[in-house]
Parts: sequence; structure tokens; C-alpha cells
Amino acid sequence: MALLDNVLVFGRLLRALGLEVHVGRLLDLAEALQHVDLAARADVYHTCRALLVHRREDLGMFDRAFDAFWRMHATGVPPEPQPGHDSGRDDRASNTGRPVALPGVALDDASTDAPSGVLQTWSDARTLAHKDFAAFTLDEMALARAALDQLTWTPGTRRTRRWVHGRGPRVDLRRALAASVRTGGDVVTVPTRRRRLRPRPLVLVCDISGSMDGYARVLLHFVHAVARRHRRVEAFVFSTDLTRVTRELRTSRLDRAVADVARAVPDWSGGTRIGDALRQLRVVWRRRALRGRPVVLLVSDGWDRGEPSVLCDEVARLQRNSHRLMWLNPLIGTLDYAPLTRGLQAALPFVDDFLPVRTLANLADLALHLNQLPRRR
Repeated sequence: MALLDNVLVFGRLLRALGLEVHVGRLLDLAEALQHVDLAARADVYHTCRALLVHRREDLGMFDRAFDAFWRMHATGVPPEPQPGHDSGRDDRASNTGRPVALPGVALDDASTDAPSGVLQTWSDARTLAHKDFAAFTLDEMALARAALDQLTWTPGTRRTRRWVHGRGPRVDLRRALAASVRTGGDVVTVPTRRRRLRPRPLVLVCDISGSMDGYARVLLHFVHAVARRHRRVEAFVFSTDLTRVTRELRTSRLDRAVADVARAVPDWSGGTRIGDALRQLRVVWRRRALRGRPVVLLVSDGWDRGEPSVLCDEVARLQRNSHRLMWLNPLIGTLDYAPLTRGLQAALPFVDDFLPVRTLANLADLALHLNQLPRRR
């Protein structure tokens, strides 16, 4: 069971990176690994590569993911078999009956009490939970991306104008009259109706200006993870101009999504005009993005080259058109930080939540906060 759990962990890590990994292949891999020496890194690597990689362009991403996964759990290498021990046993269990983990996965992180298929990615990334995104290496970004993909983003539901059958405050006369035909015109039961509930939409507006360059890539991973887990998402990035990237982020492959966003954005790492970008969101995309009173996540460090009065006015308008407006700032929590810029001080009175977005722990807290939003502001 521990071997299967570890294979599922690795498979979900690859899927989070955009590789196409099917459940059937993972089951074949778990069966194949029972016939190789799990202490031999090369044997495990080539077995996984043969069964999980289908395209030449995926080899580089697979190699980095395998190296990171193996190194992250270097303390879990199984002991050498003792003389007289049958090394060909399929279960590879010790004399105590406790299963031995795949090399690179500690048994403490793959508890036999956990149900099959439980992902241990957050346990794997616990050493990165409080590390600044700007200091992440490529391997750490891969682990962080896999951890982000497991978070649930459910900002609640909203009541629509459409009425449906159910327990509610209004009598459903249409159903009552239709049912009375079968009872000779007598209304025996009084059906009621209620408002239909829909998932509340999410709008993400991410700053990719020069001052956000150290955080932009990881935050794009965050936006991509949210877009994959929540259907009703509209995503925008801005520097001096606003660009809608919802379609580019719909693809399941992360590398392709980031490349598509890079091609679609003409002013990556440029100046910052937050007020002008929010004005474009209101004027050009209001009907598509702001209908249904969404929860808006504005990700920016607050450094703005525009007029503070413009930013203040646009943030106030955006708050009125949304169910809740959250400003996520990667500088919150850094040494001696305070929101002292003129634009940010003018806009903060119209922001419902001013939260950090600098570490994995911050994003986990954000997901929990979103899942507990009240129905009313």
C-alpha cells in the first residue's frame, strides 16, 4: 500500500506540472516497481520514464520532477536485504510486517493509516511553507506547484433570480395547478419554490510589472491552479495595460499555459498603472467578468505610477461591483514593511481584506479564508 501511495504522489506531481499521466499507467507502474530493485535509482528512474513519459518534449520536466522527488525524501531508502532474506518478495516488507517506502519517501509521510491515494504533497513541501516565493529554485517551484494544485477554492454560492422547485418561501402555483389535475381540481399539497444557487465566480487580477518580477511566475502558477479547480474564473494580468488571460490558463499543461500568457502580454515587467488597469476591467470587461457579484482577488505590491485619485476611485467602484474585494500583497510580512504609498493608502479604505501572498502558508490560509466567506459582506 505504501508503494502505491508513493506512486500516486509522484503521478499527481507530474500532472500538476502539466504532463499527461493516466491512472492506468500509474497502476502499471506500481506493478512494475515490484519487480525492480527499489534501492537502485537508475532502475526506478527508467521504469517510471518508460511508463509515464509519452512525448519527447516532456523529458526535461520529468527529469527535474524525478530528481526533486527523489532528493526530497532521501532519508527513506530501504535497508539492504539481510543474508537469507528473500529479496524477490512482492510485498517487500520487513520482519515486522511494516511496508518499506519507495526510496525517497519516508514512512512517516506515507502512513499506512491514510486512505489509498491521499496526496502527501503538503507534507513534502512543509520545509517550503514559510519560504519567500522570490527565493524559490526551479525544483522548489515544482513542489510548490504540486501543493497549490491540491488546495480547494470555493468562495461560496450566490442566489440567482431564477426560481426552482424546493423548500422556499414562495408557493409554486404552477406545480400546484398541474398536480391538481390528478385529484379532480383539488389542491392536496402546496409545493414551494426557492432561488437557484450558483457557485460564486472568482476574478483574479495579477500585477506582472517590474517590481513584481520575483513573484510573477509563482503567482501565475497560483492563478493557473485556481483556474483549474474552479470553473467560474476570469483571470487578468496587468502592467501598464490590462490583458485577459482566462483562455490561456484553461489548458492543463502548466508550461504551455505560462508560454501562452507570455505571448499574449505585450508589457511584461513594465511600469505599473493599477488605476488604469482597473478602469479597463470596469469599462471593457464588466459584463463578462463582474456579473454575478464575484469575489475579486487583486494581487499587487501597491507600487503605482498613476494618480492616487484614479486608483482610489476605481477600487471603490470595483468593491461596489463585487461581493468581496481582497488585495493580496507579497510584501506583507517582509521586514519593516508598511503600506505607505499614496495610492495604496487611498485605496485601502475600500478593500475588504488586505492579506499576504508571499509563502505557501499564506496561500493555504487564503484558501481557508475563501472557503469560509459569509453570504453577505
